[in-house]
Amino acid sequence: MTKQFKENIYEWIDKNEQKAVKLLQRLVQEKSVQGSESAAQAIVVEVCRELGFQIDIWEPNFKELEQNENFISNRKDFMNSPNVVAVMKGSGSGGNSIILNGHIDVVPEGEENQWNEAPYSGVVKEGKIYGRGTTDMKGGNVALLLAMEAIQQCGVILKGDVIFQSVIEEESGGAGSLATILRNYHADAVLIPEPTNMKIFPKQQGSLWFRLKIHGRSAHGGTRYEGVSAIEKSVIVMEHVKKLETMRNSKIKDPLYRNIPIPLPINIGKIAGGNWPSSVPDLVTLEGRIGVGPDETVEAVKAELANKLVSLQKEDSWFIENPVELEWFGARWLPGSIPLDHSFLQILSNNYLNVTKEKPIVEASPWGTDGGLFTNLANIPTVVFGPGVTEVAHYPNEYIEIKKMIQAAKIVASTLVDWCEVE
Repeated sequence: MTKQFKENIYEWIDKNEQKAVKLLQRLVQEKSVQGSESAAQAIVVEVCRELGFQIDIWEPNFKELEQNENFISNRKDFMNSPNVVAVMKGSGSGGNSIILNGHIDVVPEGEENQWNEAPYSGVVKEGKIYGRGTTDMKGGNVALLLAMEAIQQCGVILKGDVIFQSVIEEESGGAGSLATILRNYHADAVLIPEPTNMKIFPKQQGSLWFRLKIHGRSAHGGTRYEGVSAIEKSVIVMEHVKKLETMRNSKIKDPLYRNIPIPLPINIGKIAGGNWPSSVPDLVTLEGRIGVGPDETVEAVKAELANKLVSLQKEDSWFIENPVELEWFGARWLPGSIPLDHSFLQILSNNYLNVTKEKPIVEASPWGTDGGLFTNLANIPTVVFGPGVTEVAHYPNEYIEIKKMIQAAKIVASTLVDWCEVE
């Protein structure tokens, strides 16, 4: 009987492909960058109301969130930035519940002249939908909604609840998902359709932003030998940090990282220093990002970088009296993992095989998601799996393949059937 349910669901999804395409176009055409998510969320609410789901809409409470040590934000309030949660209630007679979590916020489009089409056009060409947010991750959200509607329209009643979450702030550290956890939304599993290119990520890397201040001694450029260049010292610091990266990655033996050249990168993404061409610079500031392994703690990684910077004193005596200042700031994503023999992971993998007729690629995520919040704060097993392509997320000419979005919807729908169970 379950097999027949799934076949009916697949058929319905195929027949409603254009409906999904139009919904994604509408969502993409709403520029839901930070602070402007409400119009796109209104579309989500409209769809969920039509499906008769129980809907919860609220602007996260900034004062409540900032009491939590895991709260990160560059904002002062969440005015006009609502979270939306829609629940497809199960019969309640057993089965497992699940949270389907996707973020509605997108990164800015950047220089528009680098786009072949307008970044918020939602143009369809050659089986792809183009626009900011198509792959990261409105396409994944549409796949979730399509899966839920297919189950409903095919008359399948699940035992467990399906809790769809359209959240804000993922791109800035996860305040939207944190707000849902603090609002006591809980389930037996979480699925997040970030752009994995249909790979399954049972382990998610975390990441931290850091700032380093390297001090020198100012002098006239004509007598630069009387000063100490902070720029030259910063080169020593960067090489030292690169050695830490090499050392950390040499210890990784996890087979889920075998296809990733640098599993836990340390990236210096911003450098600033000096204020006059004829002066020896006395300060350079470096800002970067360090990866946190799925089985590491944030505290341990912070300590490792701090200790590495202290050891600079053995390489250059300048750093004894002028130590590098380390500051942790800005965005932070917690790591997370699920055992490889977990039943939810097995169910998802089996349905991937059934739909695509190929074995899934199971890897560890090379970047952070909201998944770490669910595993660390709510103790919910979380898997990241979605139809978008990582290599075009945050890039000009972002797109998603319609075929992959439809496949993802089928995989999610059949996973809901197996995980939540049919009444």
